[in-house]
Amino acid sequence: MTYSKFGEKFTRQSGIGQLMTDLGHANASQHPDLCMLGGGNPAGIPAAQELFQNEMQHLIESGHFQSMLGLYDGPSGEQAFRSALAGYLNTEFGWSISPKNISLTNGSQNSFFYLFNLLAGEMPDGSSKKVLFPMAPEYVGYADAGLTDDMFKSYRPRIELLEGNQFKYRVDFDRLEIGEDIGAICLSRPTNPTGNVVSDNELARLKELAKYHAVPLIIDNAYGQPFPNVIHSNTTLNWDEDTILCMSLSKLGLPGARTGIVIANEGITHSLGALSGIITLAPNSVGAALMTRLIESGEIRHLTRDIIKPHYDACLQNALELFNDIFKDLPVRLHKPEGAFFLWFWIEGISITSQELYQRLKARNVYVIPGEEFFIDVDPNWKHTQECVRINYAQPQEKLRHGFEILAEELRLVV
Repeated sequence: MTYSKFGEKFTRQSGIGQLMTDLGHANASQHPDLCMLGGGNPAGIPAAQELFQNEMQHLIESGHFQSMLGLYDGPSGEQAFRSALAGYLNTEFGWSISPKNISLTNGSQNSFFYLFNLLAGEMPDGSSKKVLFPMAPEYVGYADAGLTDDMFKSYRPRIELLEGNQFKYRVDFDRLEIGEDIGAICLSRPTNPTGNVVSDNELARLKELAKYHAVPLIIDNAYGQPFPNVIHSNTTLNWDEDTILCMSLSKLGLPGARTGIVIANEGITHSLGALSGIITLAPNSVGAALMTRLIESGEIRHLTRDIIKPHYDACLQNALELFNDIFKDLPVRLHKPEGAFFLWFWIEGISITSQELYQRLKARNVYVIPGEEFFIDVDPNWKHTQECVRINYAQPQEKLRHGFEILAEELRLVV
């Protein structure tokens, strides 16, 4: 059988595909010693799960359950949810958006597939456009989302060394260039995989550059304000007609609901609805139905402020204590954790690649995410790309300690 170019591209082995396959096999194994420190699954927070269960029961008792499952929504997503969310964001941040500025998708991965291929790739005049990531590492799920190859451009970050064996990536504006081949600028904030939060000043400079070059600035806000609000630095969340802000219900604890949220000017959201109508008919209704009343009532504030954020704050504090204890005699630096629920380790001078370290840890039932795949369009000969791993710290304390101890044992053999 001969596949099309599309078929060949999207069926070949990819970094994100292989990692998700490995994580799926690991979870299915139910091995008693399994330490799942990889993957991006949110924590199962009992109080949050109870709230979602109660809301589902309310949908059943009120008669909305059948309409949630038995009717198609429009291609831009459930109207009541979009109206509630627009009102909530206007109240929280002083914006002036309407439901027409919001389009729903079947999860953030779906959102970025639509946006990247809408704004970049082969253009009507025969030219080609790229999506620019101002600095790498960036989210591994972006790397294979283009319909055409060579659709992304990245720059190496400036590395700022900090006290306490920490460091921080900064946008290197001295090297950053935006040519005519750039169709959009994109970054995650907080950043997956590093937990970095691009500062307000850095973001303002990127917005100025995007406006000057007449391209949109796409901000992946999956971990940020107002939900799930897993962010540990003081930042502001702004929106304007030149900004495309992407959110999700996944990190609230609803990854299975597959609900992506795109906030943009009406031209973009209308185009996303057109894509959705052709490709999926309509977005998933479950997440929107489940969250509408919680947003309208303001109970979402209680969920994020009093349940989700304190949980991740406590997990992070525990992880930092374990890091400082277990790795104190090893050449391991930690990216300053400013948001999301990941730790990004930089193992300076490691004699093997992070891919090889990943395989060694996997053999001992400890799963991390090797760093190479996150350095999209960065020269792989830069040694730093082979010295980093991502860890999900939102794990039970005993699992995190056990995984850290095994990682430290392996590192003593290769540094």
